[in-house]
Amino acid sequence: MRNYEILCIIKPNLDMEEADKVVDALEATIKDFGGKIEGVDKMGRKKLAYEINNFKDGFYLNLKIDFPEEKVVELKRNLTLNDNVLRFMLLESKKAKA
Repeated sequence: MRNYEILCIIKPNLDMEEADKVVDALEATIKDFGGKIEGVDKMGRKKLAYEINNFKDGFYLNLKIDFPEEKVVELKRNLTLNDNVLRFMLLESKKAKA
């Protein structure tokens, strides 16, 4: 298990309830692949630096997860195929030592 951070931009044409359903589905997918969610930061609706699929803004979501590295490719594929996710970035992160 490695530590990862996922930054997602969700389509802005969804209302907050639908956006929460997308987040819940993403969390369920991570758990189904054997991952563990460390933190969820719903950053809200923000303006994009440039237009993506004719959208000028989107709902930003930051997830911190522990995830098996052999399943990362499947998770990326799942995020790519999700119609409600405009863009995502998956980074390996290091935990701060106490």
